[in-house]
Amino acid sequence: MEKFTSLTGVAAPLKITNIDTDMIIPKQYLKTIKRTGLGGGLFAELRYYEDGSENPDFVLNKPAYRNAKILVAEDNFGCGSSREHAPWALLDFGVRCVISTSFADIFYNNCFKNGILPIRVSPEDLTKLMDDAERGSNATMSIDLEKQEIRGPDGGVLKFDIDPFRKHCLLLGLDDIGLTLEKAARIEAFEAKAAQERNWL
Repeated sequence: MEKFTSLTGVAAPLKITNIDTDMIIPKQYLKTIKRTGLGGGLFAELRYYEDGSENPDFVLNKPAYRNAKILVAEDNFGCGSSREHAPWALLDFGVRCVISTSFADIFYNNCFKNGILPIRVSPEDLTKLMDDAERGSNATMSIDLEKQEIRGPDGGVLKFDIDPFRKHCLLLGLDDIGLTLEKAARIEAFEAKAAQERNWL
């Protein structure tokens, strides 16, 4: 998993409440188990018309936001069915951070396991960040995970909270497999000792 230490990029405003996982990546894209190639399906029912042409009114289709790395969204982001394809699609599109007042638990956990930083902020702070994000190509924000800070385009700084263990894993790029491999030497020592003590197995 790619490390997350800091991120600077355009932030796109998603002024929609209760964005569910089917909205993030519709069900027709769930046939694959690959983590790549899903960026094209991100928010597909909002980004494209039925004939496949782009909806110019959707924020990620606007020139200023086509390469957005940060999403600023309304309450309850990632609700709905459990699908790891949702963070996969965000990551494949280039989004490494989602800021909202609240997240669905399963989506929130899946973000950390895939190198995406979900940041919870107060409603007051979200209003400020949403205003910053609506500045188009000037909507550049910087996220510093070590300092737990969001810096807006005008230099204003907001602090955010994060669980220390999740922070540790993101900073070092450790998913569940990576955490296990950190203990590889101890696992091998245990296996060697077990093989000696139970040589009949």
